[in-house]
Amino acid sequence: MLSALLQKELTLVEVGLPPLITGVLGLGVVAALIHRIRQEKRGNELMEEIAEAIQLGARTFLKMEYSAILIMVGILYVLVSAAVNWQTGICYLWGALSSLFCGYVGMTVSTYANVKTAAAAEIGLNRALRVAFTSGSVMGFTCVSMALISLSALLMIFDTESIAGIGALAGFGMGTSTVAIFARVGGGIFTKAADVGGDLVGKIGLGLPEDDVRNPATIADNVGDNVGDVAGMGADLYSSFCGSIVASALLGTKVAGNAGIALPFWICMSGLVAAIIGTLFVRCDEGASQGQLLRVLRIALLVSGGLQIGFMAAIVAILDLSWRYFGCIVIGLAAGMVIGVTSEFFTSYTYKPTLSIAHAARIGPANVIIQGLSVGMFSCVIPALVVASVAISTYNLAQGTFGISLASVGLLSTLAITLATDAYGPVADNAGGIAEMAHMPAHTRNNTDVLDALGNTTAAIGKGFAVGSAVLTAFSLLVTFNSRVGNVVNPVLNDRFAAGLLVGAMVPYFFSALTMGAVNKAAQGVVVEVRRQWLEIPGLAEGTAKADYAKCVSMITWYSLHAMVFPVLIPVLVPIIIGVGMGPDMLLGTVFGAIISGFCLACVMAAAGGAWDNAKKYIESGALGGKHSPAHHAAVVGDTIGDPFKDTSGPSLNILIKLMAYISVVLASVFRDHDNYWWASLILIGVLIVFVPIWMHFEPQDAVVDFSGKGEDMGTSPTPPPAEAASSVQLGHIKGSAVVDSVTFHVEDA
Repeated sequence: MLSALLQKELTLVEVGLPPLITGVLGLGVVAALIHRIRQEKRGNELMEEIAEAIQLGARTFLKMEYSAILIMVGILYVLVSAAVNWQTGICYLWGALSSLFCGYVGMTVSTYANVKTAAAAEIGLNRALRVAFTSGSVMGFTCVSMALISLSALLMIFDTESIAGIGALAGFGMGTSTVAIFARVGGGIFTKAADVGGDLVGKIGLGLPEDDVRNPATIADNVGDNVGDVAGMGADLYSSFCGSIVASALLGTKVAGNAGIALPFWICMSGLVAAIIGTLFVRCDEGASQGQLLRVLRIALLVSGGLQIGFMAAIVAILDLSWRYFGCIVIGLAAGMVIGVTSEFFTSYTYKPTLSIAHAARIGPANVIIQGLSVGMFSCVIPALVVASVAISTYNLAQGTFGISLASVGLLSTLAITLATDAYGPVADNAGGIAEMAHMPAHTRNNTDVLDALGNTTAAIGKGFAVGSAVLTAFSLLVTFNSRVGNVVNPVLNDRFAAGLLVGAMVPYFFSALTMGAVNKAAQGVVVEVRRQWLEIPGLAEGTAKADYAKCVSMITWYSLHAMVFPVLIPVLVPIIIGVGMGPDMLLGTVFGAIISGFCLACVMAAAGGAWDNAKKYIESGALGGKHSPAHHAAVVGDTIGDPFKDTSGPSLNILIKLMAYISVVLASVFRDHDNYWWASLILIGVLIVFVPIWMHFEPQDAVVDFSGKGEDMGTSPTPPPAEAASSVQLGHIKGSAVVDSVTFHVEDA
């Protein structure tokens, strides 16, 4: 078999069959992991009741979000099929549906594993780590396996039209990115609105501990961990992984024929095998510190990376390709490791940057915010220099942009284990919430808190991988776009390209403003709803009555789905309006500008958000006064700002730049002949002028807070409570008072 491959040109069936088989075997591993989770203990009746409430809320949100996504996917499928060709349209549709499937599987397993992780945490830290990490592995292996199966099948079905001909597989990448932008933005708004609003009214306003059962936003917060940090994050990295393969294959076929197509496919195939082996090394000792847990995951990543280097060398030899390409792949893999270590350094409370934020909390919340922004801005220096070095070195090593795209493949080749280390974090977070609400022993919550803090760090590492690969992939796609429109751009002399750079640099900030504002407004709605329930539900403050969790989940669901519309339209409409109205030269500049500013902004947001969160957890571990100390209150303020940074706006930016690049490539033929379609951009602008105010008119009123100066009109306008509602209640160990509408709850020492 080996000699045959060395002597003749590969057919696309021979290219696609090995990764297809490997993907099927990967799904077999997924089934085995799910069976392992099913064997774990579920916990007591109260734990199961809480877990079922989380599952129901997550399924409800996902059903509504998927309905909205399918409408947009249907519209874009018709557009792509009509404007380009039916093959690209089919690939687009398949990419979108496969991404939806991965998100659903990941979220379902995470909401099933959270209660089992809580039960395991009562037994020990290592047991909890294994259960949570197994759940995260399901997400990682599902995404990689589905990508290999889908791309390989389409490659074999459409044969030469998939890559070398019309490049139909570009539609697949566009489909995955379409779903990713919806899932990241919608899920991100939901999870951070619940988290920020619940913290503001619970921890700061009422002095409640984390995940207190009396806080009506608690279940919504746990639901958000799954729909945003599992389903949304999975769709994000699935899009990056598929994009790296497609971009490399599009360029590789021009350089090395079918062997150039096989290279990225087979590298990612071997990466799945390396990741499966690496996960076997994830285990820890009881009482392990944050640094020791980080070393456990680092060893697993290094084992996978070391095996992958060996696999890649064998693949390059089998395909009889230049060892220059092997060098490009290794550079990409090494760059991913460096970006990961950098993210770990800036977000783990084992190291100085996060500790500096925690110590700043002794002065006040303003110092926490200032120091957090400083840490975030420092954090983008090394990733920017690394990605720039990768682009220069791989371009020159491979004598073309194929080297840059291969670096992206190398960076993401072990995605299965990288995604596993990211996706386990929300499961541990949920487990901590269940442990708190079910009044489990203190050591149980301590174990889940340690895993949750570790999850914040690994999540930052995953975001670093995603944005780094997104930049390299987007650069590769823009080269393809420029060739498809006839290499018309001269960046030095072209005025439209220069103007496009400025417009593109603005787009990530405009996008982030919309997503941050949406989280803020929805969080205000959460504060309103929690305050209303404290006033209107007798016995809630004393813990003798149950909060109306469903109302909070419903309110945030409707607002997040409404608010996600404008942000997700930006990466879809901006390239279409500019490409059709102003031509491919300005569009190329716009996407370049978005890549550059979006990359740096995403790095800042991910690192600052993770560092703020872990600074809070460091104080909650007992340092600097511990929970309910002035330093803790200041750190909570920083954490509430960091939440939309790291889980809504920041991670959505890499999808923004990828989707803009994909739309540019897929619709390149339309943009090349834009003189015939310039009027279409005016129609789109006119539709937006009419649509925006109408859509804003139907904004859910539960999330609207109007501070008019006549008092606080909290939007929901609850019936004024009787005078006796102002009686003293005991909430933890904080002295002070919390003003709720016109009623004051006096908070005293327990």
